[in-house]
Amino acid sequence: MNRSKETGFADRQSAAAAAKKAALERYQAVANDPGLAERQRARDAVKIARDARIAERRAARLAAEARAAAERAAEEAARQAAREAALRAEEAARQAEAEEKAARALALEAEKQAARDARYAARKAKKRNKR
Repeated sequence: MNRSKETGFADRQSAAAAAKKAALERYQAVANDPGLAERQRARDAVKIARDARIAERRAARLAAEARAAAERAAEEAARQAAREAALRAEEAARQAEAEEKAARALALEAEKQAARDARYAARKAKKRNKR
């Protein structure tokens, strides 16, 4: 028969305690190993270097994004200034056109007035000549 089935509770309990004790001793041996501290320091140094590289990349990316945002803002400001200048020029052209139209209207009115005055003067002159 199988030997494990013949063992009693006390045997199994002592075997489990011995296994736990052996596992604890192995863990303590590894924990007290002088090479473990060295390996841990090496891992920490690698982690610090990796974190520094990540931070550098992040800073470079943020700087590039900031430059791009500044360029976009400058381009937008230039477009806005060009739009405003075009609107001012268009308004000035409309105003000049309105002034020119008003001047033509005044000139036309003056011509009409002069023609009325000439007709009036001609009628007066005709009346004087008839008498």
